[in-house]
Formats: sequence, structure tokens, C-alpha cells
Amino acid sequence: MEENERIVRSFIAAWSRLDPDELAPYFAEDGVYHNMPMGPVAGRANVEKLIRGFIGSWTETKWDVLNILCSGNVVIAERVDRIRAGEKSVALPVVGVFELEGGKIKKWRDYFDMATYQRAMT
Repeated sequence: MEENERIVRSFIAAWSRLDPDELAPYFAEDGVYHNMPMGPVAGRANVEKLIRGFIGSWTETKWDVLNILCSGNVVIAERVDRIRAGEKSVALPVVGVFELEGGKIKKWRDYFDMATYQRAMT
């Protein structure tokens, strides 16, 4: 397994612990996180703040990797993100594109249907 793939797999597994303090250090200081239905967020501190905001209501999550491809500094992970917030839950199909630099996530773009998430969680 290439190092960049290992890092992304570790990052994905870390989400199950719902700890923004653990997740943020995976990003470069100037890293960018872009949930494609929304605008991008730049800078590790801002990424951590965004993560804190949207997982605040989550009580459990597990991300199942269906397929993962790695080519150089790019890792693409097709996933099903299983998220629970109290009694509400969703199994959200997602494709994440990660660009790594120096062992850190420089850019992360997640492609998913926001309506699927909102219908299940509201």
C-alpha cells in the first residue's frame, strides 16, 4: 500500500471517533476542504472549525470504503458514510478526492448529494 493511501485510510477510520482535534492534524496548514455542495474552506484551523460544526450533532459515524485508488499524490475513495445523530441516520454515498503533500492533506473534495443527507437528518 502506498503511503498516501495509508494516510487516507487512517483519516477515514479516524472519523469514527468524532474528534476534530484528531482529524485536523491530517491537513496541511494551508489545506482546503471542499464539500462540493458548499463552498471550500481553507486553512487547518478553519477546516477544524467546520468539522466541529457539522459533527456536533452526530452520535456515531463509520465510513465504509468501497473502492480506493492511488496515483502519486492523489487518492480517490468511494465510500458509504454511515452517520447517526440520535434517532436519525443516513447511509450517504460519497466520492472523496484527496491531494496530499508531505504526508498531509493539501486538498480534499467530497462529492455527494446534499438532499440525501438533509432528508434523512432533518
